[in-house]
Amino acid sequence: MTDWCDYFYTIRRVCPWSWASWRKGLIDIDSWEGHPKPLDEMDARVYIAPNRKFRILKKIAKRMNDQFPNEEWLWSHPDFENNSTEVPVLIQQDRTKLAEARRKSPF
Repeated sequence: MTDWCDYFYTIRRVCPWSWASWRKGLIDIDSWEGHPKPLDEMDARVYIAPNRKFRILKKIAKRMNDQFPNEEWLWSHPDFENNSTEVPVLIQQDRTKLAEARRKSPF
């Protein structure tokens, strides 16, 4: 079982807005069922996609980015080191909010 609080804390140096959003309850953790949910008031949604290879996650993220131009879709997989999640995930974010957070970030 992933300790999401610990995960967002550990990546705060490379993704400080995710730690702040997590502490405010603005990141939802859900299971990937093949289709996204509206973000509504959430800053991001992390979809757990167990048993998915990173190539499949990458293809899904590309398809979602093409299909939903107002959102940015990313993926993370435990096969990669450093700041990767310990389970395969897709990450759904509002493109405008993310761009603003990146603009304000010192990194």
